Amino acid sequence: MQVEVHDKKFATAESSADRERIVRAVLDELRPNLKRDGGDCELIEIDGNKIIVKLTGACVLCKLASATLEGIQARLIERLGEFVRLIPSAGAAKVRH
Repeated sequence: MQVEVHDKKFATAESSADRERIVRAVLDELRPNLKRDGGDCELIEIDGNKIIVKLTGACVLCKLASATLEGIQARLIERLGEFVRLIPSAGAAKVRH
């Protein structure tokens, strides 16, 4: 029984690392488009199904920022295969592990 619990903890840690890798890959895919318009999006934190990001540069004051976030969220849902909520943050970018 203890081995199963250990395996579940390992699987959770592994899936957490996989989730972060996928989130970073999606942001990296979209980054050239954001940078072309003078902006960017940085990962702040992943907390369960909440993914907190910070828009930077021109994205901060852009009227289309909400549409950009919706597009990123849709891509994340597609790639992760589950519902996630993308939350913009105004705080400094630092990822908690």
